[in-house]
Amino acid sequence: MLMSLRGLALDWRLLAFGFLMSFSSSFGQTYFISLFSAEFRAAFDLSHGGFGTLYSAATLTSGLLLLWAGGMIDRVDLRIFAAIVLAGIAAASAFASAMTGPVTLVIVLFLLRFFGQGLASHTAVTSVARYADAGVRGRSVSLAALGFPVGEAVWPTVAVALIALIGWRWTYGGAGLLTLAVFLPLALLLLATHGRRHTDLMARTVDEGMEGALRQWTRGEVLRDPTFLWSLTAVLAPSFIVTGILFHQVYLTESKGWDLSIFATGYVGYAVCQIAVALVAGPAIDRIGARRVARVYLAPMVFGLVLLAASDAVWAGLFFLAMCGATSGASSTLLGTLWAEIYGVRHLGAIRALVTACSVVSSALSPALMGWGLDAGITMEAIALACAVYVVLGIGVLWILFTGRRLSAT
Repeated sequence: MLMSLRGLALDWRLLAFGFLMSFSSSFGQTYFISLFSAEFRAAFDLSHGGFGTLYSAATLTSGLLLLWAGGMIDRVDLRIFAAIVLAGIAAASAFASAMTGPVTLVIVLFLLRFFGQGLASHTAVTSVARYADAGVRGRSVSLAALGFPVGEAVWPTVAVALIALIGWRWTYGGAGLLTLAVFLPLALLLLATHGRRHTDLMARTVDEGMEGALRQWTRGEVLRDPTFLWSLTAVLAPSFIVTGILFHQVYLTESKGWDLSIFATGYVGYAVCQIAVALVAGPAIDRIGARRVARVYLAPMVFGLVLLAASDAVWAGLFFLAMCGATSGASSTLLGTLWAEIYGVRHLGAIRALVTACSVVSSALSPALMGWGLDAGITMEAIALACAVYVVLGIGVLWILFTGRRLSAT
């Protein structure tokens, strides 16, 4: 235990950098953008389905581009890569404050999703999973990923208050200024000694006999592995479901008769559960392995979805957010370590870029699909129940994959 704590303490700059990047991704995440949905729809005369379609198109495009851009983290100096990502978030937020119509809206949504949800999240988890010592990789990723729930706890309440006080344009403009003036310089300061860290990693992984004799898979080899392909059908469930439902949270609260500001406070519970589960998941992964944790991490979401479908009480919405937070807390740590545990770290950027791109594409489909469903008269309760069935099937897939002998093409 003492050695584990020392391993974490020795590279606190890496953990702080991962936390900062995950926190900085907030301005491109669905939970933040969706808080502006009523203002966007009113300003540009869009229906739920129309806005959802634009959002999905922008997210889908960003996901496809991420396949190329995310893999660049394996070849570009992390300091340069992080600076480009944060500058992109700042520029996208600034452009958001000056939008004039649906065309500029879709461009802004693309930039926010690409640099925020896509590359910032990818950079946070990939960098820590790659450079942390294998014995404390789970704990390292869980600590760095705390930036996600902290952002979810802080920004919804702040954004709702600022939109009411100064308007949505100034609110997004302020987000861009904060990223450029604070987050970018701080990230570069934390990476000041990164060159030595990268040199050490290359020395450890140049020989496949190192790193516990773990083979260093390429992305092409991973794409031919049945375990990877089947696991995607399950691990993409949270991004599809949470993005879709929270994107339409304004409609959800209206249909349930809830006050949006009260529902927004549920993000604190989301964050608390995400943090608590992440802090438990990290040590559990280090102790029993990511494969075993993968078999159960989706379970909390099932309970949240069923209750959301069954009850109109506002506490049901808060419970749904808490359960989503629990699954998200496990996911942020698990998906940063599972691929490293199975496939190695040398090509981790390209592998995680593939997974992240698939996740982004998944999250691109749900706003439009759910928006069209809502426009057609399908209730949010029916959507939640269908999602619960999907998650149960996903749990079954992961249990089969990671119990007993692993499926493999090689």
